[in-house]
Amino acid sequence: MRYYPIFLDTAAARILVSGADEAATAKLRLLLKTEGQISVFGDHPTREVLRWAEEGRLRHHTRPIEESDLEGAAMLYVAHADGAERLVTLAHKHGVLVNVVDTPALCDFITPAMVDRDPVVVAIGTEGTAPMLARQIKSSIEGLLHPSTGALAQLAAKSRHKVEAVAAGSLRRALWARFFGGDGRRALEQGGEAAVDRVIEDLVDEAGDGASQGHVALVGAGPGDPELLTRKAQRLLGDADVVIHDRLVSGEILELARREARLVDVGKKAYGESWKQPDIDALIVAEARAGHKVVRLKSGDPGIYGRLDEEVAALRAASVPFEVVPGITAAMAGAAELGVSLTRRGRNSSLRFLTGHDVDGFAEHDWAALASPGATAAIYMGVRAARFIQGRLLMHGASPSTPVTVVENVSRPERVEVATTLAELPGAMTAGAIGGPAILYLGIAPLTGVAAEPENLEGLRHAQTR
Repeated sequence: MRYYPIFLDTAAARILVSGADEAATAKLRLLLKTEGQISVFGDHPTREVLRWAEEGRLRHHTRPIEESDLEGAAMLYVAHADGAERLVTLAHKHGVLVNVVDTPALCDFITPAMVDRDPVVVAIGTEGTAPMLARQIKSSIEGLLHPSTGALAQLAAKSRHKVEAVAAGSLRRALWARFFGGDGRRALEQGGEAAVDRVIEDLVDEAGDGASQGHVALVGAGPGDPELLTRKAQRLLGDADVVIHDRLVSGEILELARREARLVDVGKKAYGESWKQPDIDALIVAEARAGHKVVRLKSGDPGIYGRLDEEVAALRAASVPFEVVPGITAAMAGAAELGVSLTRRGRNSSLRFLTGHDVDGFAEHDWAALASPGATAAIYMGVRAARFIQGRLLMHGASPSTPVTVVENVSRPERVEVATTLAELPGAMTAGAIGGPAILYLGIAPLTGVAAEPENLEGLRHAQTR
C-alpha cells in the first residue's frame, strides 16, 4: 500500500486551488462539500467559479499563486501542467500537501472516488492506476447505501446515550443492526425524524425485555442477470438474515447475500417434488417471528405469477411487517434483448401477460381475442403447453403464419432464442432444444423496426441461438 487512507479535518483549513478552468471546477465541486476556506487562483474562470465566488463559497483571485499565499495552508490543488513543479517545491517548503491533477508522480496525496452520505463517507482508491475502476466500484456502493444513510447516522448519534444505558455488547450491536438494516430507514420515509425517534424507543424497549420483531421483504430478483437487480433488492440481500428463494433465482444473485445469511431453496418443480405454498407461507412467518430479517426472493417480479397475494395474506394474518420490492419481469427483459417493443402504434393497442398452465393444468384464455390479427401476448410457463396453445389458437382462427418468438433463460449466458411461426411452433422449439424456463412472444418477431407481418418472416422459420 503506497497511499495510506486517512480523513483530514477540514474545519477552518485553508485549501488553495491553482487554476480556475474546467479541471479546477471538477475538483471544486467536491471541495465545496468540506468546511474548508477555499481560495482559487487563475484567470479565465468558469461560470461556476464566478457564481461560487459571488455566493461567498470561495475566494477567487485572477493572479497566480504567490509564495506568501502558501503560508498556513493545509492543501494545494494544481489544476494545470505549466509551472506545476515550481508550485510543488514551494508547497513542500511550507509543509503544504499537494495534488497535481492527473500527475500522480507529483502528488503527496490523491483524491479518491467518494460515496457521500455525509457524515458517512466511503472512499475508493486505486493508487492512481485505474480511475475508471474506482468509479465503477463507487457506482456499485452507491446502490448499496440508501440516500437516507447520512441522516440516519446523525439521528442515531443523538440517541446513543439511550441505547448505551440499556444495551451492551452483542445486544447493542443487534439493535443498531436492525436500525440501520431497515427499521430506521422505513420510519424516516414514512414519518420523518419523529418516527425515527419512536423506532429507537421501541428498539430500546425490546432490548430491555429481550423481545425482537422480524421483517419480511418480498423481492423481485429479475430474470437472472445480476445487473438487472434493483439497488433496493441488492441492499436488502446484503442485510438479510434469511433468504428464502425460488429455484429459478440465479446463483450470481444469491452470491450477493451476506455471507452469514441462511439460504433456503423452496423452488417449485413442474410435475415434480416441490414445496407446497402453505408450507412456504408458514416458513416465512416463522422466520420473521424469530426476529430475523427475511428476504423472500422471487425470480422476475413477485407480482407476475409469483404467488405474491398468498404470501402477503399470510404475513398480514400473522401481523408481520413486510414490504414488496418489484423486479424486472422476464417478458420485459426478453423483449429488450430482442430489440423490440411489446406495443407498437398500428400493430397492437393492448398486451396480455398469460400463463401456459395453472393449478388445474393447461390454462384457458380468450382464444378468439388472442387469434385476432395484431394480437400480442407474452406467455409464461408455456414450454410444455406449446402444442396446446397452438391448437387452441388455430382452432379459433389464428393465422398459421403468426410470428412467435421463444426466449429461453432470458438475460443469462445460456440464453436461447427461437424465431418461428404458430404453425411450426412445437417443431421449432424441439429443434432449438427449448426445455427450460422460457417466454413465448405471440405476434412478435425479433426484427427491430420491422412490422411483425407474414411477409417479413422469411428467414425466421428456423431456430436461432445466441
